[in-house]
Amino acid sequence: MSKIGFIGTGNMGGPMAVNLVKAGHEVTAFDLSPALLEPVTEAGGRAAGSIAEAVSGAEIVVSMLPAGKHVRSVYEDAGGVLASAGAGTLLIDSSTIDVDSARAVSAAAAKAGLAMVDAPVSGGVAAAAGGSLTFMVGGPAEAFARAEPVLQAMGKTIVHAGDAGAGQAAKICNNMILGISMIAVSEAFALAEKLGLDHQKLFDISSKASGQCWSMTSYCPVPGPVPTSPANRDYKPGFTAAMMLKDLRLAHEAAAAAGAATPLGRHAEDLYTQYAEGEGQGAVDFSGIIKMIRSLDG
Repeated sequence: MSKIGFIGTGNMGGPMAVNLVKAGHEVTAFDLSPALLEPVTEAGGRAAGSIAEAVSGAEIVVSMLPAGKHVRSVYEDAGGVLASAGAGTLLIDSSTIDVDSARAVSAAAAKAGLAMVDAPVSGGVAAAAGGSLTFMVGGPAEAFARAEPVLQAMGKTIVHAGDAGAGQAAKICNNMILGISMIAVSEAFALAEKLGLDHQKLFDISSKASGQCWSMTSYCPVPGPVPTSPANRDYKPGFTAAMMLKDLRLAHEAAAAAGAATPLGRHAEDLYTQYAEGEGQGAVDFSGIIKMIRSLDG
């Protein structure tokens, strides 16, 4: 088992760190909010008072942070990970950030003589708690080989997507699909309501027909057909609309930089901007957008 420093123990990072403790790793965690460290210490981990303390003596450092600027600060600032990690430490960043920031931090790590992978996740809070996340990993093959056993304590599917930044590229593309498909499924159920078609009947048909997708079969935006979906808990997240909007904006930025056309991605971003910010529903699960879809004038 390994000595692991964990940075960022919020809604996703906290359960991930707990699963590392449960797997037998020695985990020392740091978060700007001390209260967020409590689940980790209750599971048997240790709380650190600084990044440097969390990283000191660690063989592996895992981070789960909100955005690229936070990742760059945590890794590159004085007293940060790169300045505090010992020789041979493996760095794993599981934040969802822009590709350029991921590649810049990986380059800085390489310059410091440290191996690093970007390993964003899919699956949301439930998968983080259940240790069933999907990891999309970018970085050198040797670093991936070292990271994989650690990631297996937190996830079920671990895929090496390519070189540095490839994990972030995969996550951005995946979540653009997710945002678009949730709107499509929401529109279908809203239309079915207008046409007098029962929710369960539409689900029974589409979940087995050409309309099937994860947003339908695993995260259905209406109560009933999928008992575990947030629709059955008044859209308590889950994965918030604000986080979906963040990912759609990352996809937009990446598409603009790459010269790629993503018209549906852009429209999904506009709709989530209206829902999360215009209607103040950013803290609601992203599947709750069906409520806004119902209200739109056809």
